[in-house]
Parts: sequence; C-alpha cells; structure tokens
Amino acid sequence: MAGKESETVPDDGASGAAGVDPEQLWLRSAERRRGRRPSFSREAITAAAVALADAEGLDAVTMRRVAAEVGAGVMSLYSYASDKETLLELMVDHVSGELPTTNPLTGDWRADLKAIAHLQRAHMLRHPWLPAALATRRTPGPNTLAFLERALAALRPSGLDGAARLEVFAQLTAFVAGHVSHEITQAAAARSPDRSAAEARYLAAVAADGHHPELAEALASTGRPLTPEATFTRFLNRLVDGLDAD
Repeated sequence: MAGKESETVPDDGASGAAGVDPEQLWLRSAERRRGRRPSFSREAITAAAVALADAEGLDAVTMRRVAAEVGAGVMSLYSYASDKETLLELMVDHVSGELPTTNPLTGDWRADLKAIAHLQRAHMLRHPWLPAALATRRTPGPNTLAFLERALAALRPSGLDGAARLEVFAQLTAFVAGHVSHEITQAAAARSPDRSAAEARYLAAVAADGHHPELAEALASTGRPLTPEATFTRFLNRLVDGLDAD
C-alpha cells in the first residue's frame, strides 16, 4: 500500500484501464466497517480532499495527506475510497452539489444554456483543479446527475433529441473547462509584470515586421472589452448562438 500513498491524482495504478466501477461507487453504500463506529465518514474524507485541492492543487491530494486531515490512519481510508481515482470521482460529485438545480428556466434555451455556462465558469474558478479533473472521463454521481438533468430540461425547447442534447451539454462543459484553464493560466502570467511586458514587446515587433499583416490588423483592432468575464461571454455567445437546433 505504500506505493498508493505516494501517488498523486489522477495517476492511479489501482484502477487500471477499467477505471472506477460506477455501480460499486454510486449504487452501493460505502462498506460498513466492523467494530467501533469511526469518527470520520466518506463525506468528511471527500471534503478534506476538496479542501486540499482548492488550496494546493490536485498533486497535493494523496491518501496520506487526506488521512492526516481527517485524523485517520491512512489504511482505513481504503474502506471508503479504494484508490485515488475513486476519491477524485467523489470530489467532482461533491463540488457539483454547489451548482443550483431548481432555479427557474426561461424557456429560451439559448439564454438558459448561457446561464448554465456562466454557473459552470464560476464553479470552476472556485475550484481551479476541476477543469483538469473533468478532462478524464468521469461517471456522474447524484449531484452531477441533478445538474445534468437541469441542463437537459433547459435544452428541451430546442427540439433536439435526447442524444443531441447530451452532446450539446458535453460540448458546452468542454468549452467552459478549456476556457477556464486558459483563464487561470493567463491570470498567473499576469502576476509577472516583466513577463507580460516582454510578451507585449514581442508581439509589437512581430506585428511591425511586415510579414504578418493579418496579425498586425488583428492586434490593432480596438473596442472590445478584455475583462475575463467579457471575453468569456463573447466566446460563449459565438458557440451557443451558432448551435444548430435542427
């Protein structure tokens, strides 16, 4: 087990190519332990892992660190999360419980889809590890399913069949995750003024060299707000407004 304790999410040798068994994880309760009632739970373990990832990133999430956070022996955690791939599944669904699922829908599926995307962006910015976690196929747990159900209901007025609605939601989520990943990277780069200034000088030199007229014209364009929120909204509008509802 020592090897498991040193691994980092999501590189998990225990799950292998088969991945996490969704029936075991979501349809059966966590295995009951014999003897004295433990002072921690699967919920507490998951919350501790989320707190670690929020503060330090996914690499900080090891079974040893999580066990220390909940005051448990590391070996005892495997009765609640058999490996760190399973723990990551639990983490994703845990934070999905923060997403609203009862807010009224307008009946305008494009407007509702955009509202859902803005909720997803804010959610991923609160949990910067989430876009990377979603890059690997996940089995939706109860909280994730509740939000998926809401998104599919929002898309019903589009006239798309069920399979197409699932595809649209997957496309939207992938767009938001990719954009937030870029947004986080850009925000980190902006905290280095010297690097930002060097990049600006470089692009100015390239634009002035006469070999990149299209880029020069693009860089000279003005008038669009460049705040992260405004940029996200522009990209989102292009995506959603261009969706084919046939």
